[in-house]
Amino acid sequence: MNIRFASAAALTAAAALVLSGCAGGTGDGGEDAPIKLGSVNTISGPATFPEASEAAAAVFDKVNADGGINGHKIEYKAMDDKADPATATASARELIGSDEVVGLVGGASLLDCEINAKYYEQENVRSIQGIGVDPGCFSSPNIAPANIGPFNDTTLTMLYGSEELGLESLCVFTSVIGSTGPAYAAAVDRWSEITGKKPTLIDDTVPYGGADYTPYIVKAKEAGCDAIVSNAVEPDAIGQIKAANQQGWDDVSFLFLTSVYSESFAAAVENSGAGVYVPAEFFPFTEDNDINADWKALMEENDITLTSFSQGGYLAATFMVEALKSIEGDITRDSVNQALSDMKPIDNDMIAYSYQFDKIAAQEFEPGGWPVVLKSGTKAWEKAADDWLTIPAA
Repeated sequence: MNIRFASAAALTAAAALVLSGCAGGTGDGGEDAPIKLGSVNTISGPATFPEASEAAAAVFDKVNADGGINGHKIEYKAMDDKADPATATASARELIGSDEVVGLVGGASLLDCEINAKYYEQENVRSIQGIGVDPGCFSSPNIAPANIGPFNDTTLTMLYGSEELGLESLCVFTSVIGSTGPAYAAAVDRWSEITGKKPTLIDDTVPYGGADYTPYIVKAKEAGCDAIVSNAVEPDAIGQIKAANQQGWDDVSFLFLTSVYSESFAAAVENSGAGVYVPAEFFPFTEDNDINADWKALMEENDITLTSFSQGGYLAATFMVEALKSIEGDITRDSVNQALSDMKPIDNDMIAYSYQFDKIAAQEFEPGGWPVVLKSGTKAWEKAADDWLTIPAA
């Protein structure tokens, strides 16, 4: 998968685009009116996240089959932004202006939050992202993702490496898209503030879809690093591991993010040095137990791939359903917003923290992930800890 991303300038220009005739609505709230929900997703394009919205749709289909919410069926529309800023802009305005959705849920996009967060605030629409990806997903009072995001994930993987594995020399390789550079830098700084330590090397020039990562690996080896910290997606992470293998560097650990936690990645890696470690944002989906049972059964029933992305979509929809059930009277945009603000914290063993919309949106919680490891030659992920690893509160 060769991943290409829009420039920051393109994102900024698209964010300024205003389409006419897009005043937000709240739905008619009639006796038989459907509950309109939607999401903006990257379903096609250079990097895709189809499982999140598919999982959300499966949850809503199940609710509808059981009679809906107080007799109202959920009408869910997942838009494809194609990783294109203009399409992301138009998609949000179609859902909010034309379709008059009462809320957004289950989305997973490379750029939705960055492009549309201000518009969501302007139109007073709230979103429970299935998978928050860009910085805008974690800095808006109207967006509260089900996941902790790649920046918290970066701090966590570094904490696990230095504090649990005892690794002393971390080399940080970051691939930057759009406005993510400062967010990743802040994630590394947060690790330094907690531990009092500094990375041996930081390089934020690592390309997505690079043909050869050997120069970066050689640079890290010569710097004496015992671990590589990287936000690489699957093919790039595999490329980094292969480059280390070609250098005969078999005692280096790889501290990656949830983006590589998949069965396909495990199958593709022959020799992972001292191991690939990831702080999974949700309870490890490769574990077959009661915690994952309902999610797994629903995904298999609907032929949806078992991934962290589908976990996020499932949880986002589940949280929204809880909020909808609490509403007395008409289900409108205003009543949904109020229900999300008033919701009691939801405890779910698939995440490390209680979910409460306003606190998650404000990042007033302790993000956590469950460490998993891929050992050389095993072809299968294993739990690397007996409990969640969390980032201490500031």
